[in-house]
Amino acid sequence: MEKIGVLGAGTWGIALAHMLAVNGRDVTVWSALPEELKSLQITHRHPNLPGMQLPETIHYTADIAEVCTGRDVLLFAVPSVYLRTTAKNAAKFIPDGQLIVDVAKGMEEKTLSTMSDVIENELAQLPGHKNCRVVALSGPTHAEEVAQDLPTLIVAGCADEDAARRVQKIFTTPHFRVYTNPDRRGVELGGAIKNVIALAVGIALGLGYGDNAKAALITRGNAELSRLGIAMGCQAETFVGLSGMGDLIVTCTSMHSRNLHAGMLIGRGQTAADAKASVGQVVEGINALPAAKKLAKQYRVEMPIVETVDAILSGKLEAKNALAALMNRDLKRE
Repeated sequence: MEKIGVLGAGTWGIALAHMLAVNGRDVTVWSALPEELKSLQITHRHPNLPGMQLPETIHYTADIAEVCTGRDVLLFAVPSVYLRTTAKNAAKFIPDGQLIVDVAKGMEEKTLSTMSDVIENELAQLPGHKNCRVVALSGPTHAEEVAQDLPTLIVAGCADEDAARRVQKIFTTPHFRVYTNPDRRGVELGGAIKNVIALAVGIALGLGYGDNAKAALITRGNAELSRLGIAMGCQAETFVGLSGMGDLIVTCTSMHSRNLHAGMLIGRGQTAADAKASVGQVVEGINALPAAKKLAKQYRVEMPIVETVDAILSGKLEAKNALAALMNRDLKRE
């Protein structure tokens, strides 16, 4: 029986903990919030995952050393803004050769690093971590559906094929199918940028636009993602796969999407701060936006949708004027 340590007790971490435990894995969940752990221990439910009953076999701990010790896999499932701190605190307890899976989606604004890069960077600060393997697990995967055992497909991204296949084997269940992809950076880039595009789609819906605008933003958003990824050395095929177009579609069309919801509120006149408060959970598109803009500038890639979302959120452009800004750009070939 594989032993899995889950760092983070948000919806995604708990949905995966549930899935793994139900399918025979030994699961321990860590959180920095004692009241969160107490609620999970007592109720065996997560407040944002209604209808899901957690197996009593899951163990909960506030001791980061405990969750990192003796595990076949460590699963990092904390929001992107807390990932570096969590990795830094965990690093001294992580043994060399540890297989690590990251499911956080985002880009670090200061360093422009992917989440897997952040983990590797923190491990590198201490001796004895040269052989740890970090796999990015990403794709069209709403926690609400995974918690209900609804069919889900996802990608394990890592240049180390053995590590990716190991994760594939451990995480695959009758309802959860895992593919592998050596292009880890491309897999993670898709998971970060799609949240920004989802904000744009949400804003359009909030303004009352229809399916034509939604489809156009998804398609052109994927074009922006692909241009950036290719400029960064990623594989073009990644962006038409599950972690690219697949994740983009689900995030831009599902009412489970926090980013879509936040965008709709902004389109209706709320500020970004008010929209975040209304959603009540992490809106990763807002966190990823500064890094996306910096990457576009660094790699000299044209990303008009990203630029427009940034202009709206920074108050430089009213949402109602955004369509004109995009529609009146110079005409060109697709």
